[in-house]
Amino acid sequence: MKKGDFCEAVVEYIEFPNKGILHIDGERVIVKNALPGQTVRFVVNKKRKGRCEGRLLEVIAPSALERKEGTCPHFGICGGCLYQSLPYEEQLRIKGQQVKDLLDEVCDFYEYEGIKGSPIFDGYRNKMEFSFGDEYKDGPLALGMHRRGSFYDIVNTPDCHIVHPDFCRILTAALTYFAERNISYYKKLQHTGYLRHLLVRRAVKTGEILVALVTSGQTAGFAEQELLAGWLDAMQKLELDGAYAGILHIRNDSLADVVQSDETTVLYGKDYFYEELLELKFRITPFSFFQTNSLGAEVLYETARSYVGETKDKVVFDLYSGTGTIAQIIAPVASKVVGVEIVAEAVEAAKENAAANGLENCEFIAGDVLKVIDEITEKPDLIILDPPRDGIHPKALEKIIDFGVDRMVYISCKPTSLARDLVTLQERGYQVVKVCAVDMFPGTANVETVCLLSRKKPDSTISI
Repeated sequence: MKKGDFCEAVVEYIEFPNKGILHIDGERVIVKNALPGQTVRFVVNKKRKGRCEGRLLEVIAPSALERKEGTCPHFGICGGCLYQSLPYEEQLRIKGQQVKDLLDEVCDFYEYEGIKGSPIFDGYRNKMEFSFGDEYKDGPLALGMHRRGSFYDIVNTPDCHIVHPDFCRILTAALTYFAERNISYYKKLQHTGYLRHLLVRRAVKTGEILVALVTSGQTAGFAEQELLAGWLDAMQKLELDGAYAGILHIRNDSLADVVQSDETTVLYGKDYFYEELLELKFRITPFSFFQTNSLGAEVLYETARSYVGETKDKVVFDLYSGTGTIAQIIAPVASKVVGVEIVAEAVEAAKENAAANGLENCEFIAGDVLKVIDEITEKPDLIILDPPRDGIHPKALEKIIDFGVDRMVYISCKPTSLARDLVTLQERGYQVVKVCAVDMFPGTANVETVCLLSRKKPDSTISI
């Protein structure tokens, strides 16, 4: 094979996160976003240093594993889900094996407890950031998710399967309202236009909904106050299963394609709501970090709590603590928990949540873990790590190891990052005791992993 060749073959298996693997004339080829058992047509677009990659052009024949009914109508076009057409049991089998394969490459002896599924696999997401755009160049206004493989095209997703129907009702009403008024979307290259994103958050336990329209400040050609008043009215007329906690307008003039606030205006209600998790309440604001699958998060954190083990009279460090969810779950059975998080807003939310939950033994510090751990005077007895997708900065990891705690619990949302960090941890005297995968993202290629590490003793025995 050479670059530019068109080929057809059957996908044999899939590596994390979306690498379909097949062979042609004995040569290994990676075709992203192809599922095991599919017959695919692709073009070779990369060929160097013994590595061959192809770009998927067409699924000629589906896999025998794929469902015939019940698949999201946007599947295959929308870039949000990869495994939507597979039965959930097969999704779990694939993800569980992917995690094990990655860790087997770097760990010799450990207990693998398999994968735990999400309590629900449809309508599980509690947050979506829908994008305004068009489905094709100069097409009508669209609102939804990015088309698979495209940075610009947006797919309308009024029947998305991974969110509650309230999300779809809000999306459809907002799209209709702005399309009827010919309001422009923000074009990323030209930096012109008004509509950027629609942020929707919905608590699973309480049913409270927070909606935020994110726009630029470019209001030439219309009266913004009047436009927003009409949109607010359209939102409030909707018949929803849940109830609005707040409806917001966020102005964002950043050149980057990110959802952030230069100015937030509350049009109705308040700018937060409450979600419940393992009998604790958490205050959620538009930009609070909170696991996107509330019921799955309970499975994840219960697993982590069981790995943490005995914490009586012990000081626990929760590094990369976000809004302090794990810290607060551990706090009732620990002497003290110290959380460190770089996002200042998340730290303030963590402090407020801990106070509301009556937890007085939690301390939350805003700052980069790499720098903050040098300034903390207390020493931990146990460390919980829940870093972002890219894992832990190598220098920060060395400092964490230098604390010399007997046990660490590493929660990872990207198993390849976990596998990389485990190499260093094992070289520096830690042994992987047991691992469990938790599926927080049904339909997608993502998976969480919980890993217990124990510091090796001089006689190489493991202390759990």
